[in-house]
Amino acid sequence: MANKIKVDSPKANCIEDAIFVEGISKHFGKVRALDNISLSVGEGIVFALLGPNGSGKTTLIRILTTLLIPDSGTARVGGFDIRKNASSIRPIIGLAGQYPAVDEDLTGKENLEMIGQLYHLGNAKSRARTGELLQTFELADAGNRRVKTYSGGMRRRLDLAATLVAEPKILFLDEPTTGLDPRSRFGLWDVIGKLTNDCHTVFLTTQYLEEADRLADKIAIMENGKIIRVGTPAELKGCCGGETRVKLKLVNRVKLNRP
Repeated sequence: MANKIKVDSPKANCIEDAIFVEGISKHFGKVRALDNISLSVGEGIVFALLGPNGSGKTTLIRILTTLLIPDSGTARVGGFDIRKNASSIRPIIGLAGQYPAVDEDLTGKENLEMIGQLYHLGNAKSRARTGELLQTFELADAGNRRVKTYSGGMRRRLDLAATLVAEPKILFLDEPTTGLDPRSRFGLWDVIGKLTNDCHTVFLTTQYLEEADRLADKIAIMENGKIIRVGTPAELKGCCGGETRVKLKLVNRVKLNRP
């Protein structure tokens, strides 16, 4: 049995496991995407899964969000079994994939109101929630514009807003800032950093070390379908960081006959 990685919540009133994984494996033909993964994540934290492309990050998220069935092992999300209670998991989670999943022919406002209707929130609550999120994500001025006129960063913010319409307790973000310019990335980081209030849990994947360092309470490093290291940002930098030295040699330009 693999060693279980425990990621506790730093908040005293957030003590339950939001996510529990035990011995999850997944193969695609001869490719082993996940190799006996085990971990548990408490409520109210940002947990980052850091690794290169092909390490298995997206596969694990797809399993935890009930989009993919593992070959072996078990997992619970919000206390519900991913195999037996998938229909109970979906209403309590939000998922933002690697690419924005918004309708470009609708306005930003229409996209969010449509999500509210799909969650059966009703007209009044859908409109109210849409207004709140457009303000939170600094999209209020663009709310009545069609999404096809939005920049990449604006679309990403709208996509993240869409995952929050139903106020999910657990949010999955799969490489949320990939392809964004630095300003858009920093803005999205600020929003993500505020999402753990009231015991909300954020499970994100990223290729960027600085992103995990900035956002996460705990980080797991993934490679070839396995979790090879876990800890706080400070712990990982302390154990895995190396000393870098730069040697400089000063050259006399006069002797080289250079201007």
